[in-house]
Amino acid sequence: MVEIVEAKFVTSAPAISLAPESLEQNEVVFMARSNVGKSSLLNALTNHKGLAKVSSTPGKTRLINYFDITFIDRDNDNEKLIAKFVDLPGFGYAKVSKSMKHDWEKNLTDYIAEREQIKLFIHLIDCRHPHLEIDTEVSEFLFEHVRENQVILQIFTKIDKLNQKEQSALRREFPHAMSVSSSKKRGTHKINKVIFDILKETELADDED
Repeated sequence: MVEIVEAKFVTSAPAISLAPESLEQNEVVFMARSNVGKSSLLNALTNHKGLAKVSSTPGKTRLINYFDITFIDRDNDNEKLIAKFVDLPGFGYAKVSKSMKHDWEKNLTDYIAEREQIKLFIHLIDCRHPHLEIDTEVSEFLFEHVRENQVILQIFTKIDKLNQKEQSALRREFPHAMSVSSSKKRGTHKINKVIFDILKETELADDED
């Protein structure tokens, strides 16, 4: 089993230009519309209830939060892997000026294009609203801008809110996506294993280059 044995907050940055150095070259970026459960998932994955602050006001947080993460693979000689989780501000609810929104989108584009440390983008979507235009736009944005050595993982949150028939329909429509319930701790171990495996694969690919 793969688990996160250490998780600690590093810093918050108000802009991409102030992002910290990431020597381990393993950044996992979490993106989600506000109120989808991003902070709850981060806390569930790391088994650290207070790691990411859950805001009662959707869209309030506009800082980029960085966390140092240590994975251990219990099934493979306790192999260790160091990564950094990057929690991007939620989109969709935040009431900001057009100029601020434009600046943020430009910063985000530059970040994705230039930040070589990013290995994995995790796009979280509320399973009850899988077809919102804003999520479609984010998916298209990612596919247009990611490099060959970067991976996009789509995860549906709050899966416990759907009945079995609805869950089956969602899996059929999105066969490559994962699903999770942070409150019920369903799917969190599997997600950690997938993140670990993706980072290991990109490390091996980088070594071959």
